[in-house]
Amino acid sequence: MSWLEALILGLVQGLTEFLPVSSSGHLTIGRELLGVEASGDLVFEVTVHAATVLSTIIVFRKQIWKLLCGLFKFKYNDETDYILKIAVSMIPVFVVGVFFKDYVEALFSSMLVVGVALLVTSLLLFFSDMAGKRGPSGDAEARNGISFWQAIVIGVGQAFAVIPGLSRSGTTISTGLLCGVKREVVAQFSFLMVLVPILGEAFLDVVGGDMASSSVGILPLATGFVAAFVSGLFACKVMIALVKKARLGWFALYCAIVGLAVIICTVA
Repeated sequence: MSWLEALILGLVQGLTEFLPVSSSGHLTIGRELLGVEASGDLVFEVTVHAATVLSTIIVFRKQIWKLLCGLFKFKYNDETDYILKIAVSMIPVFVVGVFFKDYVEALFSSMLVVGVALLVTSLLLFFSDMAGKRGPSGDAEARNGISFWQAIVIGVGQAFAVIPGLSRSGTTISTGLLCGVKREVVAQFSFLMVLVPILGEAFLDVVGGDMASSSVGILPLATGFVAAFVSGLFACKVMIALVKKARLGWFALYCAIVGLAVIICTVA
């Protein structure tokens, strides 16, 4: 992978991370269009995701600081409750990361998987859009606007979203809406719940030596990181309000078109 290819893919990651259109799926499509061979590891994928996580931290720095201050008061308050629900939501993706990592990595070489997963994303967005129009239900009055059972269901959605083409933000927001969580609540929860898993994966890659053994050079990794961070910072500020308020049906239509195009090009 050249630095220019890494720059393009980093921009793709940053601009698509915060929209429910699957950044991993677009990265896979971008690799295919650029003729970049998928490496035997996910180091580049983790690197650019870590960059967008860093942009998320900067954008949500006030909320994160408030949560940390509340946590270190060492009593059960709104902040502790919220952090515990984020922790609960991470259990499913932790299980997938520990026991199914090799299977997930293998999926990134299949364009057919990306196309089918984009269609699934489209369906999720469509049905959750319908549910969102009816307004919140169930545990809508739960503390912080989300209950523990809703947090675990959203976490299951995030675990399935490791499949390339199945949008993480789209899946988590959709499952939250289908469970009756308010749109603005599930949007913030969706962006914050990914911080620890992605940063943890990046840390394990460094400690485990995967970063050093990666087939992607240091310059492309650094270029991709910077590109994803800058574009992600811009996209996060601009797009979060769009994800909260806009109709998901338009994103569903986009994912359906791209998914069908990928499948047709793959099987043709």
